[in-house]
Amino acid sequence: MSSPLSGPTADATPSPSPSQTTTPAVPSIQDAQEHATQAASWVEENWSTWLAIGLRVLLILVIAAVLRVVVRRAITKLIDRMSRTADAVDGTAIGGLLVNVERRRQRSQAIGSVLRSVASFLIMGTAALMILGTFQINLAPLLASAGVAGVAIGFGARNLVTDFLSGVFMILEDQYGVGDSIDVGVASGEVIEVGLRVTKLRGDNGAIWYVRNGEVKRVGNLSQGWATAGVDVTVRPSEDLDRVKDVLAEVGATFSKEEPWNEMLWGPVEILGLDSVLLDSMVVRVSAKTMPGKSLTVERELRWRIKRSLDAEGIRIVGGLPAQPTEEPPTDPTTTMAAPSAYASTSSPQSLAASPLTPPTTK
Repeated sequence: MSSPLSGPTADATPSPSPSQTTTPAVPSIQDAQEHATQAASWVEENWSTWLAIGLRVLLILVIAAVLRVVVRRAITKLIDRMSRTADAVDGTAIGGLLVNVERRRQRSQAIGSVLRSVASFLIMGTAALMILGTFQINLAPLLASAGVAGVAIGFGARNLVTDFLSGVFMILEDQYGVGDSIDVGVASGEVIEVGLRVTKLRGDNGAIWYVRNGEVKRVGNLSQGWATAGVDVTVRPSEDLDRVKDVLAEVGATFSKEEPWNEMLWGPVEILGLDSVLLDSMVVRVSAKTMPGKSLTVERELRWRIKRSLDAEGIRIVGGLPAQPTEEPPTDPTTTMAAPSAYASTSSPQSLAASPLTPPTTK
């Protein structure tokens, strides 16, 4: 019979104590040589791929930089050519119908700045995407995320995008510029600043209006091309029309030769003829083509000269005056008196019938 101490429990080897730890093995020189050999072989196998990727990235950057420089120079030459064209037509008959040279130069610079910025963004953005594709990076999630972000930004900032695009087209189409007098519906005045998002106007009373470009539905520019000064001369219908016409023609000829009015006028002062004929007056229309923004000044001076010349010739200007009261005929004094009554006569039947009865006397 075996002892209770004998058996699998007694034969088991005791577990090592916590104080007994294993020391890490120190790599030998042979192991280090093997690791170095593996690294060298891995580099030898992949160096050609790395070199190809590096050369491709370098080539993309060089092409993008060269293309950016070429495009920016082409845009600059185009803007310079536009400025030279403006200088060539300045002072000619065609140049008179166009905006001034400084205005065209400012517009050209603005267009050039926008085009250069857009070209740089497109070229460098395309180069960045090509570099990421060279490193075998999947661009589909990136492009999808950019598309979703663009849609979200477009919905959230659609007013901003609308203002920006409207500002770009306003500059490209030269709808107005700094110094122009415009009417945009919601406000009117002189343009003091044109931005891609907001146009700043100074009103007639000195107020500054900030108008969003996206809110501008129509633009009336009073400073482009030429303006028209019109004066209506109202005289009596009994005046001699030939005499009135001669006086107005003499005023227009003298006015066109004097400075500084000869520079403001872009055409002769024309007598258009009778504008209307009424029972108590007739209107003669006088018109002249002027520089943009100078029509009111020319109209005031024309009125001043026409009034003095007509007064000197004894031709009276009428219209706009209150009607003079006319003398009333004398009134009949009997109209305010009442008609004679039948009761006024004591012997009339009406008076006798209305008189009180005499009371009877008692005896």
